[in-house]
Amino acid sequence: MNFDLSEEQVLLKDAVTRLLADHYGFETRRRLVSDPCGWSADAWRRFAEMGLQAAAFAEAHGGLDGGPVETLVIGEALGAALSAEPYLASIVMGGAALRLAPAAVLAAEVAPKVASGETILACAIEGERPRAAAVADGWTLRGRAAHVIHGDCADALVVAADSEAGPLLLLLDAGAAGLSRRGYRTFDGLRAADLTFSDVRVEASRALAVGQSAEALIERIAEHAIAYLAAEATGVMAMLLDITVEHLKTRSQFNQPLAKFQALQHRCAEMLVALEQARSMALYAAAMVAADDALERRKAFAAVKAVIANAGRFVGQNAVQLHGGVGVTEEHRVGWGLRRLTMIEMLFGDADVQAAKLADLGGFVAAA
Repeated sequence: MNFDLSEEQVLLKDAVTRLLADHYGFETRRRLVSDPCGWSADAWRRFAEMGLQAAAFAEAHGGLDGGPVETLVIGEALGAALSAEPYLASIVMGGAALRLAPAAVLAAEVAPKVASGETILACAIEGERPRAAAVADGWTLRGRAAHVIHGDCADALVVAADSEAGPLLLLLDAGAAGLSRRGYRTFDGLRAADLTFSDVRVEASRALAVGQSAEALIERIAEHAIAYLAAEATGVMAMLLDITVEHLKTRSQFNQPLAKFQALQHRCAEMLVALEQARSMALYAAAMVAADDALERRKAFAAVKAVIANAGRFVGQNAVQLHGGVGVTEEHRVGWGLRRLTMIEMLFGDADVQAAKLADLGGFVAAA
């Protein structure tokens, strides 16, 4: 199997990396996460001009007909820059909901606005779900959904709900009557919101999927999210390893650079091994995200998430340790990198949850 990027994918990687280097330095990111909005509309506009939001959408929906590898390339670059923009929430998760939804007419109506960056989506599909009661030509929602990533800034929400007829996946306007949002900054500096639904009316035409197709779509959205998070985590780990090696080259002790000490060289080598394992799993996730066999996808993404979580914890914690006290300050990117890797581990189940899931599914490799 050829793991090399195509010429177009290499150009995309170089262009995204250059854009972030020119306009998205660490000090810019620090200012953003302390702001109530938490992300940069200017950066989002620049992303749109480059076509980053449109990369994974079909040309018919205003996209560029990209695929999982293009998403991987973008995710790794955004991870290395510790981007705070709502790419995961709106483009990866929201985009997957629209691209894969049985409700093609509704998806076609919304997708071009998302692909252009005009509309921001957020997805409430994990954890507690509101309850949907059937009414004439639709449903009313009551209940709550917690920790919705970038839910405070979204223009529209993809919401999973439970009903007597089974699960639903609905598309709501963020300004719907009866919907309230409490936004807050998360541990890693990004934004999230808790949503409360008080008799929120949703028309039947705003259903992306109903019943078993809704449950299947929710699972597919999570798989696309894990594939992206694997790429993002790889970018964060690569950044942490680079700045750690540079720190050891420039910091001296006993009149010689720390990089001269063999024990520290070995530690960096172990970090590199963990990074390369994570990168391999990110590539595997990109290859498996469109696989037809649902059971094999479940096994694959449980394994991907477990490996990424363990690798991220190892690389992040060692980067902080090798930097010393400065590594836990808000003024240094290494601490923020560890925070982001920790949050990535928690999303969609940590390493222990995924290992247990993989065991229940019969293991990653069938017994001889």
